[in-house]
Amino acid sequence: MADRLKGKVAIVTGAASGIGAATARIFAREGAKVVVTDVQDEKGKAVAKEVDGIFLHHDTSDEAQWTKVLAETRGKFGRLDVLMNNAGVFIPQTIEDSTLDVWNKVLGINLTGVMLGCKHAIAAMKANPGGPKGSIVNVSSITGFMGLASAAAYTASKGGVRFLTKSVAVHCARNYRTIRCNSLHPGAIDTPMNQAAFDASGDPEGTRKYFEGLQPIGRMATAEEMGECALFLASDESSYMTGAELLADGGWIAAAGPL
Repeated sequence: MADRLKGKVAIVTGAASGIGAATARIFAREGAKVVVTDVQDEKGKAVAKEVDGIFLHHDTSDEAQWTKVLAETRGKFGRLDVLMNNAGVFIPQTIEDSTLDVWNKVLGINLTGVMLGCKHAIAAMKANPGGPKGSIVNVSSITGFMGLASAAAYTASKGGVRFLTKSVAVHCARNYRTIRCNSLHPGAIDTPMNQAAFDASGDPEGTRKYFEGLQPIGRMATAEEMGECALFLASDESSYMTGAELLADGGWIAAAGPL
């Protein structure tokens, strides 16, 4: 076992599948005690068992559930060193097709959930034995940099995460020095959430090939590749990074490809 997170306690939201599950496995591989949270109970419990961690049911848009998750984490492990705000939903609707219910659901999970995570994680990290210290990793998206016409709410939520991260980072740097907050911006990732979007397109293979072709690297990333990026931001290797954006998109933005 490697030890890049040895002795650290990490919460990973949305960890029942995709990037969250891959990150939970990587954090555990590197020595962290991992708290797996999700609304998918059976899948989440399986991941927690695999990483020798604990599972907590968690709707990230509900502040009361954040309070419970942080209390149980600190009660079990006595500290919090890493929060990966990964939970998210993707519901494609253009601005003309947008319904208020979908808008509120997407913003509630993707943006409000991240805000609540930051708020409660900071309180826990301030109280760590030895003084304030911790790393918050907020999962945004390539759509934090460019618009996705078919998903207005999703684009808005991920742009919000990008700039919320900067506000949190500056606040923590000025007040606590060693609590950091950075955002991770995946491009097209081969995950169940994206596969569901491909399936809904009516041409799953064609849509997949289209997204693979948009990236100069010629393929979508794996969830594990995003987990390794999250590991860097979570670890002390990135100790001088805060308010930064880690763009992991296979060159998509560099090539200014369309969305």
